[in-house]
Amino acid sequence: MRRKNEPVFDPRTLVEALTLRAENMGDKVLYTYLADGEVETSQFTFSIMDKKARQIAARLQELGLAGERALLLFQPGIEYMAAFYGCLYAGVIAVPAYPPRNNRNLTRLEAVIDDSEATIALTSTSLIKKIQSMFSEVEELKHIPFEATDVDLDGYEEKWRQPDISGDYLAFLQYTSGSTGNPKGVMLSHGNLLHNLSMITKGFHVDENSVGVIWLPPYHDMGLIGGLLEAMYIGGHVVYMPPAAFLQRPIRMLEAISKYKAQISGGPNFTYDLLVNKTTPEQREGLDLRSWT
Repeated sequence: MRRKNEPVFDPRTLVEALTLRAENMGDKVLYTYLADGEVETSQFTFSIMDKKARQIAARLQELGLAGERALLLFQPGIEYMAAFYGCLYAGVIAVPAYPPRNNRNLTRLEAVIDDSEATIALTSTSLIKKIQSMFSEVEELKHIPFEATDVDLDGYEEKWRQPDISGDYLAFLQYTSGSTGNPKGVMLSHGNLLHNLSMITKGFHVDENSVGVIWLPPYHDMGLIGGLLEAMYIGGHVVYMPPAAFLQRPIRMLEAISKYKAQISGGPNFTYDLLVNKTTPEQREGLDLRSWT
């Protein structure tokens, strides 16, 4: 039930959703990142994420990229989400992907770039030289320009202009892994995503008091939409660790649930197999999982 004098939350786009959340709960922590699965390495409040999104969007608008497709090549982390929201704020269609590790990954990326007609690749300062070098060795990828989004863009938020978009506007393209053939993309509009997020809200009975713990990659449907975007949509808080941190030591997921009193967490079936088979009774004894509903 909505509290008295609480503003109605009925966004038409994800841009409206985050800007409304930033206006009404700006200092609340939205994302907490555990780089090693245990220690807090960064936190973004709603207002910080909104500011970062405006800064990146203003830079993309400056480059004349509104309406274009942008490939996202980041390690899992909060900067990934800043770039994702930056695309939305600029009217740029995001194409979530993951950084190439070998030639097989390059083949997949080549297919994704060709199908999506991506005109730029966004990444971090720590990865840009390595990925540029890999792309330069493939004729079809040489032409792709790169932009690091985790650079100092102080003041750019003042240059941002609200994009002329509606619920029908394309938000991002989601591609299959390509493990059984060429990657196939699905077009997701702002309206599609908002409907999905509202259904998750109703199905999981979550609200602004909800806390989640996730480790799934941000280019994965469950990680990006069900975890990271849903937390923003409900005005909640999500504690995020990279997949490698969980896979190396699965107890970290349970420790985070216990520490942050999270209600929501999960993953594919193998998640629970790992939690049972790769943790000891002694490790589990000190956990308090009563919050996990």
